[in-house]
Amino acid sequence: MSQNNRRKFLKSIAGLTGLVASAVPGLASAGTAGARVQDIRLSKNKGYVRLVFDLDGIADHSLFTLHNPERVVLDIKKTEMPHGMVDRVQANSLIRSIRSGVRNDKDLRVVFDLSNEVSPRSFLLAPSGTSGHRLVIDLRNKKGKSEKVQTARKRDVIIAIDAGHGGRDPGATGRSGTREKTVTLQIAKRLEKDINAQRGMKAVLIRKTDRYMRLRDRIHKAREHHADMMISLHADSFPDPRARGSSIYALSVDGASSETARMLAEKENAADILFGDVNLAVEDQMVKEVLFDLSLTGTIESSLDIGSEILGQLKSVNRVHKKKVQQAGFAVLKAPNIPSVLLETAFISNPREEKNLRSASHQKKIAKAITRGVNKYFSRKAPPGTWLASTACEYTVCGGDDIATIAQKHNVDESDLRARNGLYADNLLAGQVLKIPVG
Repeated sequence: MSQNNRRKFLKSIAGLTGLVASAVPGLASAGTAGARVQDIRLSKNKGYVRLVFDLDGIADHSLFTLHNPERVVLDIKKTEMPHGMVDRVQANSLIRSIRSGVRNDKDLRVVFDLSNEVSPRSFLLAPSGTSGHRLVIDLRNKKGKSEKVQTARKRDVIIAIDAGHGGRDPGATGRSGTREKTVTLQIAKRLEKDINAQRGMKAVLIRKTDRYMRLRDRIHKAREHHADMMISLHADSFPDPRARGSSIYALSVDGASSETARMLAEKENAADILFGDVNLAVEDQMVKEVLFDLSLTGTIESSLDIGSEILGQLKSVNRVHKKKVQQAGFAVLKAPNIPSVLLETAFISNPREEKNLRSASHQKKIAKAITRGVNKYFSRKAPPGTWLASTACEYTVCGGDDIATIAQKHNVDESDLRARNGLYADNLLAGQVLKIPVG
């Protein structure tokens, strides 16, 4: 993409700054312009129903669920819709009816009356080709075809773990011959084990073996598994062997947060190009940035939040190269509705850190630190319909309380209480509010 075309593209998506991906509840951004719903389209897919609202402009929205009876409520700020348009959507086995109304004299509210409990997701698409702005709502049926499956069991939070590089793409190589593709896969497998040991979480490995995968294929696999989060593992390199420390990156659609972040993104994005006519010996080959056509500000904000939690935990394991989450145009982070971070675990070009990366005990420490960060994030912002989002009640800690006593008092497992609240230390503070999980 030429520099001129890239500037035009970034300008065209600058309006997305106010958009929100409701895959993570509670996120909303401040929009200004009004919009009008031009059409509503419905399609049935295996396990879920998709509705597409065609809009003539940008509009902020929020999505939440109500129970007894089951409903999903969609609020779209400063938006209007022709009377009777919702009647075009025919009732089906999941959606019993759709109602719409006006809130605050300017906002649109759409209520979906449902036959079953669903796990809702939403994301916004920028204009492309003949299509204009689109708000996409996915309603995933949480109850199976068999009556025996229709239990009240909540789904797990899905974390996609992407081991960077692989196959004919070795990534960076340390002075002792350690390959980035090898250590990232080893850490990924340890992280998978730790996450699966947590109540309410399930890990999915993007690659399980030493094989090459295109960046877009990694994103597609994460989306196929309906991931709630994606973590891409890497091991940085730098000409100066003294460079050391861990760093975390989130996506940016309007420039990198530093020159280092920009160069790193270009190097990582080069994986799909280096195996064409580009010289493999040029490790830091500069390439054109990848087109980011579906990036959403809400997802990026969630990514920054996740990255901050993980970075805070990594400080106990390794020196932090950058104290804050950095941003750049990483292609592997461009899934529109999956909060994603890229973790540079250490500098493989630093002899001491290369030695640590080869160590099984150090790899385990990194995996556990990442797991703690993930748990702390989801203890605050678990997606609706997940076990981590379910709370029977809340309990305010009193002086002298301990975790074991509180768990016994509420008849829950201590490990479940820890998982629901992201508790790893034993100390509690008086006045601290704990969420008591349901069974």
